[in-house]
Amino acid sequence: MKTMSEQAMFEKLRRFNTPSVGNVVASYPQHPHCLGLYDPWYGKWYTDDSLTCLLPELGPAIGHAVTIVFGLDDPSRPAVSYLDFVDFLLAAPKPSIVVCEAQFPPEVMCRAGIFGGQSGSLYKSCGAVGLLTNSPVRDVDEIRKLGIQHIARGVTSGHGSLALRAFNVPVEVAGMAVAPGDIVHMDENGACKFPANRLTDVCKHIDAFSGEEAEHSALLLAATDGAGIKAAWRKVISKGVGLDDRSLK
Repeated sequence: MKTMSEQAMFEKLRRFNTPSVGNVVASYPQHPHCLGLYDPWYGKWYTDDSLTCLLPELGPAIGHAVTIVFGLDDPSRPAVSYLDFVDFLLAAPKPSIVVCEAQFPPEVMCRAGIFGGQSGSLYKSCGAVGLLTNSPVRDVDEIRKLGIQHIARGVTSGHGSLALRAFNVPVEVAGMAVAPGDIVHMDENGACKFPANRLTDVCKHIDAFSGEEAEHSALLLAATDGAGIKAAWRKVISKGVGLDDRSLK
């Protein structure tokens, strides 16, 4: 593979959806083009179904994870300076994706719309291309105009007093454990992550993997009878796409 700059690799991966990236990262460990970086079921490398992509029309976003933690305002606990976080975000590699673990009590989590037009403007001005959070957000009309991708629990119209608890720490959002600096790829299917030092490997394998999938789909759609469909499906399974070998019988 010809040497590519990091920005060129990001642009390349933006042309693929998040499941395609996940295929290479860990989904099918028996496949020759899967890196097997995590246990596919229990590795905490992709988000679950508790989140929704609010702006699917924007397509995929990819960047370096910048992590933060928010919670209720509590006078007995010190808060972290938001301005220090802004300095950190400005200095972070670009593009970045803000990944927030919201730590609110269950009874208010569903109404904690702690991000919106103002935060979206701030993050975009600091070089972020996306926000991933387990809280709801608000001001969807405003963030749509900003063109910064948001994946969140949902939407709501308000919130109460809150505090920034930490930044640049490991977080977990919707079943995905993210370390600062991980690469996060996100779109209407959710998000997945992988270490920054494997970016070249993901780019190297994704064309072949996705090309095989396109070939298999074409074979299935071109089949004219049951025998042809079964033959095409056997070829799919034989490539190590997660089905037990007994499924070939």
